[in-house]
Amino acid sequence: MTELALYIVVFLVVGSFFLFIHLLIGKFIRPYRPGDEKLTIYECGEPTVGSAWVQFDLRYYVVALLFVVFDVEVAFFFPWAVVFGTANEYARADGERGTVLKQQLQETGLPRVDTSDKMVLTREGAKRWAWVAFVDILVFFGVLMVGFAYLWSRGDIDWVRTTQNAPPLGPPA
Repeated sequence: MTELALYIVVFLVVGSFFLFIHLLIGKFIRPYRPGDEKLTIYECGEPTVGSAWVQFDLRYYVVALLFVVFDVEVAFFFPWAVVFGTANEYARADGERGTVLKQQLQETGLPRVDTSDKMVLTREGAKRWAWVAFVDILVFFGVLMVGFAYLWSRGDIDWVRTTQNAPPLGPPA
């Protein structure tokens, strides 16, 4: 067994020990007082609709996926904004500030022209890359908006209609 594998096994054993010992201590320390109100069904802060034997509405999952999609969108906006802003600033800057921005742009991985072992990025090139980045984000945002409009037209975002046609309370048929 290699030394790294030994460290991993020790880490897993110690981590499991701490996890289970704290769960066990908590089981003995915390009070256990079940009551009628505590044992009722609880659906995300909303009063229950229908029987407990009915499966969850699919829209819970759709809204969760919508959140993930639009949350991940923000993760793509940040690197785009850094490159777009730096490219725009470099296209307008001059002097030492232009040199610093040029170095920052070259570190982002924009395509460069190699001439005699020097990396060349002109202001016109930076301006073109800023326009490419702008069009790129418009296409990205447009695709997201088409998906959002589709979900909106299907009514997946409208929560009110789920409670209007709910079955009456009672045991399952």
